[in-house]
Parts: sequence; C-alpha cells; structure tokens
Amino acid sequence: MRELAVLGTASQVPTRTRNHNGYLLRWDGEGLLFDPGEGTQRQMIHAGVSATQITRICLTHVHGDHCYGLPGVLSRMVLDGVTHPVHLHYPASGEETVRALVSVATPGLDLRFHPHGAAGGIAEGLEVQPLRHRIETYGYRLTEPDGRTLLPERLHVAGISGPDVGRLQQAGVLGGVRLEDVSVPRPGQGFAFVMDTAECDGAAELADGVDLLVAESTFSDDDSALAEEYRHLTAGQAGKLAAGAGVGTLVLTHFSSRYGDDVSLLEAQATAQAGASKVVAASDFDRIGFPSRRNRSTAAGVG
Repeated sequence: MRELAVLGTASQVPTRTRNHNGYLLRWDGEGLLFDPGEGTQRQMIHAGVSATQITRICLTHVHGDHCYGLPGVLSRMVLDGVTHPVHLHYPASGEETVRALVSVATPGLDLRFHPHGAAGGIAEGLEVQPLRHRIETYGYRLTEPDGRTLLPERLHVAGISGPDVGRLQQAGVLGGVRLEDVSVPRPGQGFAFVMDTAECDGAAELADGVDLLVAESTFSDDDSALAEEYRHLTAGQAGKLAAGAGVGTLVLTHFSSRYGDDVSLLEAQATAQAGASKVVAASDFDRIGFPSRRNRSTAAGVG
C-alpha cells in the first residue's frame, strides 16, 4: 500500500487545528517519516499511525518546526519495541542539532545516521536535491523503477503458468516467449517532498514527473515579497512548480498562521497555476492515496 498520512500542516506557529509538520509516507514495506515537528508523537496517536511502521526519518533542515518532534518519536519507537534498523537522513550541517535531539531520546533504538551534503542518491530509490532556504535544506524524491504488468490471457495463450511465470520475469525469455509478448509497460511511481524553499532548480528536479508532490505553500501570492524574504513558496509558485513538472497530484501544506485555518484562497491560487495537476490543500490527519499510474511521456511539461 502507498499512502501519505498527514500529521501536521502548520509552518512556524501551530494553530488550534493545525500542528507543526509531520508526514508519514507508506511505500510498500517502508515507512518514511518526513520533518517531525513538535507534537508529532501525539499526532501519530490521533492519526492511527504506529511508530513500528517507521523505517526512515528524513529531515529537510533543522529549523524547529521540522525536527523538534524527533526525540518524542524516537522514544515512542523504543517504548513500542521497534527492533528493526531506523535510518535517519539529514543535512550534514545540522549534525550538532540532530545529535543533541537524539541524545535526549530514550536509548535502545538501532538508529543509523546518514548525513548528506550534496545532491544525489542516499538510499535505494531515494535521492536529495538542495533547496533555497535560509539554512542548508534538501528536498527528497522517491522513485520506483519502471516495470511491466503481466497479462493473464497472453500468458494462457503462451502456455506459461505457475513457477514458469517467475522464470520468465527473471530471464526475460522462456521457450521462445519474450516477457514483452505477454506484458505491457508499467511506469514506476514517484513521490517528492519539497519544503521550505524559494523557487529553485532543485525543487523542479525533485518534482519532475512525480505522481504525488508535497510542497510548502507558506504564503499567499499577495505576500510574495515576504515569501522571497524568508525563502518560501507562495501558493501560486507551488502550483506553477507542479504544472511545469507534470505532477499528478500536488499536496499543499506548511501554511502560515496569518491566514487562519481556512486556506481556500491558497488552494485557489495554486489551482490557477497548476495546469493539469490536481491540487489538494492538506489538513491534519488527511490520508492521501497515490493517483492511478499514468504514462509520463504524455504528462504536461515532461519531455
């Protein structure tokens, strides 16, 4: 199952209905927790998210609303008896802050540190790109390799069944039957997480062709000067990012408290720029599934 559980959608200041950041991506057998801000452990309880699901924790940067929930989450994992390794990814320049946060967590977790200081792959299918914020910040991209979907009727006609199906998938050909003769292409799905950044090449590279993009939408287009000063995206810029990258679904989050709990204006501004991309203004505890697989070659802005 692939699904995004939204645990918090506020930016620097939480509100009565919006907690600090927190996002758990369920991706097959992995659970990737992004930017656990203050109160994430409590939000997990309300969302029905188990700490045992977490296999990786990814920090974009070490501003408090993106990492102050880390000790509580780690302590909860120890309390719940997590025995599998947990991989912690973060910018190398935040090493001192990350180590300090981990030091106050309950010991006993097999936590493995993975600082990064440049663009590129950091784990299988997972890469980072630098963003443009006030401190060193990286966004994340998770991609699945393209594959093929087997067609049962063609397998039947070819006389291939049982263990021979696996042999054909592994070898690519079996008894003169090619894998492409009994299957169709299946595009791999992609996910990107772009948080706390002004417009930049790194954000565009992360978003390129993904099925689901989580992007900050801190400010209204009317406050573009503030967005540039503090190195954040406006709603319209987030929509423009999605349209240019041919994104399937854009999830807006990280809303400034200056707009209250009603962010319909931001959603409308993003939608006006998003082209064919679907736009969702996230609320705490939303569950967002992946859109249907699509042919990326026909996606807007992808070529």
